Amino acid sequence: MSSVIVGRTGPFTGQSVVLGGAPIRFGRKSDNDVIIISTSASRLHAEILPEDGAFVLYDRNSRNGTFVNERRVTRHVLATGDSIRIGDETFLFETQEAMETVMDLSQLEMLRADNSANPGDLRVTVTGGGPVGLAFALLLESALPGKVSITVYDGRWIRNGSTVVWKDESHGNVRRQQVVTVQSRQYLALTEEMQSTLFTAGGYSEMWPVGPDSVDGRPPRNIRIAYIEDKLLELANAKSAIHLVPKHFDPKEHEHRLAQDHVLVISEGGRSRTREHFADRFGSADASIYSLDGEHLQDVVLGLRVKSRLSDPMSVLLTVAQNRFLLNSLRGEGFLNMRLTREEAHNVIGIDPVRQVFEECIAARPCLMSRHEDNEFVCPTHGTLFLPALLRGSPLWKRILEGLRLFGVPENDLTAITSFRLDMVQRPRFTAQLTRPTATTPGTYGFLLGDAANAIHFWPGRGLNSGLASAASLARSLSRVWRGRPLRDADFIRHEAAMSMLQYRHKSRAWNAMVTTDEVGVTRAIKDIIARSMGEDGAAAEAEVGRPDLDLLMDRMRAIRERLAPRLPGMPDDEELYSHLSTLAPSTLRTLQESGAWDTLIVSGEEADIDIFYQSESPVFVARPTDPRVSGQGTGPRQPEALDPA
Repeated sequence: MSSVIVGRTGPFTGQSVVLGGAPIRFGRKSDNDVIIISTSASRLHAEILPEDGAFVLYDRNSRNGTFVNERRVTRHVLATGDSIRIGDETFLFETQEAMETVMDLSQLEMLRADNSANPGDLRVTVTGGGPVGLAFALLLESALPGKVSITVYDGRWIRNGSTVVWKDESHGNVRRQQVVTVQSRQYLALTEEMQSTLFTAGGYSEMWPVGPDSVDGRPPRNIRIAYIEDKLLELANAKSAIHLVPKHFDPKEHEHRLAQDHVLVISEGGRSRTREHFADRFGSADASIYSLDGEHLQDVVLGLRVKSRLSDPMSVLLTVAQNRFLLNSLRGEGFLNMRLTREEAHNVIGIDPVRQVFEECIAARPCLMSRHEDNEFVCPTHGTLFLPALLRGSPLWKRILEGLRLFGVPENDLTAITSFRLDMVQRPRFTAQLTRPTATTPGTYGFLLGDAANAIHFWPGRGLNSGLASAASLARSLSRVWRGRPLRDADFIRHEAAMSMLQYRHKSRAWNAMVTTDEVGVTRAIKDIIARSMGEDGAAAEAEVGRPDLDLLMDRMRAIRERLAPRLPGMPDDEELYSHLSTLAPSTLRTLQESGAWDTLIVSGEEADIDIFYQSESPVFVARPTDPRVSGQGTGPRQPEALDPA
């Protein structure tokens, strides 16, 4: 009886090698019978030899080992059903009679898939296995059961036995502990399995009230990004159609493989190398639309990991009443985001205590500095210390402590510091044909998802909500159009329209979180208004005669409380508010008052609804990119409106 090796995951999925009297060699070198282009594979990695009527697998001193049924072997007599892992590829040992299709891979060109094998399978590569990339993979696997093969790459993973897990701090990966707010419109678009896995008792909270866009009256949910990552990766590990590769994706290294795929999904984040590799296909981004007076506007935000002792209703009220600080938490634990002025941003630096030189790792990478003894915040990657914390008398450190006081955080409950930037551009397209069909290749389409498409960060979860919506849109488009034939531009008109709407809606919100327009129509950056309130620009704002800043803040909070009370019980009364705010320094009260309230009607109003593009006979219109400053949303005085502040 003849036997075969069948590709189980990876580029050789569904293809077979007939085992006979000759050895079969596996490895990266081009003279191997099965060529595996992977940094995890050695030049000559393994070999199968016929011996005494059986087939024996030998490891040829490979660097990363050869595995059978997830046990490392040097010599193994193969038995029916054995699973072999070499590098990032897995194979199944089976008898020939059990296979529907047999072909000799030794006759293939390097990494060239035969399109006649499994013609009904949609072959997809995903770069970036964060929440958006994994959500897309799981949604597509559910929508095309038995008709899709998905490979997901992420260098932040590591293999642990038969599964892939996230690297931890011992591997140099400081996991994101931010708490994000997921809108009900987005989490209800996930599969039932994904929802039940993510939203377990104790794994989330509902800090923010029901708003105008809440679906079925369900409020937004606060959840840690790390928890989302872990749970979605657990689900992906259990799906036979999803192959997880714990390495960064290199488009040059995988050029031959990509030519055999139908789809490349780029979801590596805002600094995606894969997107830049295909920049000529996706077009140049435009920064001018997010500029003031010719300057591309950027915000730098300091992320302070804290544990607040205030109630959620008090934290919500304090957050939406001013534009300097924003707390998003899970039962009090989360990140306090502090909007920095230009001068403060220049002071977000670390110092190397050995070389006595300054480093910008926390601002440029950014890194996360954890608290050690003696009030030192240490970067585990670069060994630097957070300089403002060492200089306890520095203006920035004093203002950080005032932010902690505002949200009832003892100094010892500030456990880590990081930073991030809000830096938006307008992208001309999110879909592009990367290669055209040939006699031997299907033609590959590329798609931008998540931060690779729209980097939106200031409100925790804004980028994630946009990313989940884009993942759901693409999964719907692909599942509707896939018929085993080459894809076409026309197949993705609805998805491109949905992406354009997401870009406009979410970035318009982000823009209105960065600027404000006064009564006479002058638009200024909020960070510059904050700087002026502190006198950083040499001209402190004049106080309103007879109205101390505390009184003005109290009036603002009363108005916000009146609107929120029907949807958020437990709001603090005047006495509690006044007592809490009275502990702040007059300079802090001035900054909070001058920064203005969140423009919640714009920043947190109605969500972009991609469902309208997938209704039967629904018209599709891709709008021309519009400048949010002249769209009618960014004009007029900022007033606190009806709230859905997530």
